Amino acid sequence: MKPGYRDIYKRYRQNIHDGVLKPGDRVPSIRVLAQELQVAKKTVEAAYAVLVGEGYLVSRGPRGTCVNPALAIVQRPSQRAPASPDDTPLTRHDSEGFLRLGIPSLDSFPYKKWLLLSARTMRAMRPEEMVNPPIAGYAPLRAAIASYLSISRGVVCNADDIFITSGYQGNVLLTLQALVGKQDSVVFEDPGYFVGRRLLNAQAPALHYVPVDNDGIQVDYLQRHHPDARLVIVTPSHHSPLGVTLSLPRKQQLLAFAAKQNAWIVEDDYDGEFHYTRKVLPSLKSLDTEDRVIYIGSFSKTIMPSVRLGYLVMPRAARGAFLESGACFTGGQPLLIQKILAAFLTGGEFYPHLKKMRALYQQRRRMAIEALHAVYPGVFDTPLEDGGMHVVAYLKTATCDEALARAWQQHQLQVSALSSWYVGPRKRYGLIIGYTNLRTVDEAAALMARARADTCALLTAAS
Repeated sequence: MKPGYRDIYKRYRQNIHDGVLKPGDRVPSIRVLAQELQVAKKTVEAAYAVLVGEGYLVSRGPRGTCVNPALAIVQRPSQRAPASPDDTPLTRHDSEGFLRLGIPSLDSFPYKKWLLLSARTMRAMRPEEMVNPPIAGYAPLRAAIASYLSISRGVVCNADDIFITSGYQGNVLLTLQALVGKQDSVVFEDPGYFVGRRLLNAQAPALHYVPVDNDGIQVDYLQRHHPDARLVIVTPSHHSPLGVTLSLPRKQQLLAFAAKQNAWIVEDDYDGEFHYTRKVLPSLKSLDTEDRVIYIGSFSKTIMPSVRLGYLVMPRAARGAFLESGACFTGGQPLLIQKILAAFLTGGEFYPHLKKMRALYQQRRRMAIEALHAVYPGVFDTPLEDGGMHVVAYLKTATCDEALARAWQQHQLQVSALSSWYVGPRKRYGLIIGYTNLRTVDEAAALMARARADTCALLTAAS
């Protein structure tokens, strides 16, 4: 049987961990490996994309692809020392396996078109483009993003308002550098995206948290406890991880707070393209009449994580601060990948791809929920949110979600414990399950059944 991209990915990852492949070693090109394994080039492309996205491989352009020279090889699971309190599944980079969060469908991406555009773009590179890239980004890409946001998200902007970054972390860091002083108060959602929480813990000394309920961030709590907030970071269209949508009254309340207090709001629209139960929701930025919202996004969910490009919409009053900070701290993003992405966005493939993914993810979410309740009847509650790329499976009675997550991870099921995403004492308990790469209900059920014995034992012990 010919290997799939998961088999290739697992083989390379294991060889790296076993020391068969060492940091700096070159790996075969996509074309060569595809010929050797007698598989389609897009199969190898998908495997390499995951390995690059996770940091195992790095692409060096014409010099080929190699094992990341900066990679610190961790112990294999059987040899790993007992976890310390800070070494939770939330912070490890062990991401081999299934049901992973935030990874788009790798078997449905139009690789042939992407590779064609990549080759065409490389051939068209001119000598004058091989110097330092533009600080704010490649102008045609900025224009393409502005057009997309205006059409799909209701964000009124133009190319001059767009700043191209290295992704989510680049968006947050640039905003902090441009707008926030060392002692300024920064507010984050609780629960909230663990990567953002970890980044802000390191970069924002005056970091505070505001609870989230079924209507989104509690703006009343924000006003009572943190009226001096300089920056509020929210996921209003599809909260990370709960999946709820910020209600319209709270959106208006949050915008009024920002205008009155001269504060800034970061709208992280990380998967706003994927809503299923109703039409795509308007963004918070589309309601922003006072220009207090910094809209941020990336292409890791809509295209692939290894693209490593994001964007933000600069407030016009603060555009100078963003450009100055960008010149000091980023120096611009690599031009070649920006040109490829611009060609993809404007070449007629992007919008059909998003439409296809919406239908596919809706179908795969249904598969995941059906399989979960078939394998674990009566254990989980799965309220149907508007969209997204993961399911939150709330435990009906137990609170042992961290132990459950560890047990599932032992079976290569890379779920996350919901309670680990909280900072405050009031928590909810369950598993966060990615479903975008499931192909059938039977496959989903077979995967989830791997951990059935461990799950039953833990639930019995907890009762």
